[in-house]
Amino acid sequence: MLQQTTVGAVVPYYQNWLKVFPDVGSLARAPLQKVLRAWQGLGYYQRARNLRDAARLFVRESGAKIPDDRDALRRAPGFGPYTTAAVLSLAYRRPYPVLDANVRRVMMRVLRIHGRADGRRDADIFARLHRTIPRRSPGDFNQAMMELGALVCRSRIPLCPDCPIQSFCGAFEAGEQEVIPQPKERSYRRVTAVVGVIERAGKILIQKRPASGLLAGLWEFPGGKVKRGESLTEALAREIEEELGVGVERPKFLVKVDHSYTQFRVELHAFACRLLGEPAARPGRRRWIALKDLRRYPFPSGSAKIILFLENNRPGRHNTLSQG
Repeated sequence: MLQQTTVGAVVPYYQNWLKVFPDVGSLARAPLQKVLRAWQGLGYYQRARNLRDAARLFVRESGAKIPDDRDALRRAPGFGPYTTAAVLSLAYRRPYPVLDANVRRVMMRVLRIHGRADGRRDADIFARLHRTIPRRSPGDFNQAMMELGALVCRSRIPLCPDCPIQSFCGAFEAGEQEVIPQPKERSYRRVTAVVGVIERAGKILIQKRPASGLLAGLWEFPGGKVKRGESLTEALAREIEEELGVGVERPKFLVKVDHSYTQFRVELHAFACRLLGEPAARPGRRRWIALKDLRRYPFPSGSAKIILFLENNRPGRHNTLSQG
């Protein structure tokens, strides 16, 4: 969970995860939808799929125990060098150094390595870490290095006066701690999208995304990207026609939410609307669900915000979304 996510954001997810999946066996037996639902909000959903697939592998090959062998761990889905080293050092006290973004930044400054923190210097950094990591408490060392980078040797405005390794930091001695590593320029693609909250007989239509690709296996409201020159309602009508094979009537604006994922920043507009006919059948991938049951399904974070809005702003306990 800590890959691509901050500790503060992870804690409640981690605590809930252990309640839902208290051991390897319970995770291995869980339906994928239950796993994705427990992960909802953390993003990068392939991590959740990898955890479940790894649990299944451990059940088959090691009696539902997490192996203490490096080669066995590396065969598990999602267990790259970072995760493998973290598990081996923290759980089994094996002297494998962890190299994440925080540790890479610390070591580039200590060794005064110029350039971007893009992994091209990792061989030199690993060699130094292998010589340094203590054999008696490698997990403590790895955690200390990661925390040092997260809390003190920060990417911006490092707290050098508080740093316990300041005396042998090459970047600090040269006054270059602000330019090592070279700052990374990050660009996002801005996307405007529309979705239809389509209600019929007190239930809302949702559909499941493909099993591969972006946000694979999650559920969503019908809709998609707004094309250049289109109004929001024109885009909504086109997307519903393309996806469901029917038109819509009386679209009513509900809410706009902003969210980001991977390299996209999305402005998502939700409209309540009705269909002019029956949507094309997609067995198992399209369902009519009561509002109170939507939280049982894993949605992308933007759609989850729309669900929260619907729960808090429904115009009356017995009214439909498109009235008023």
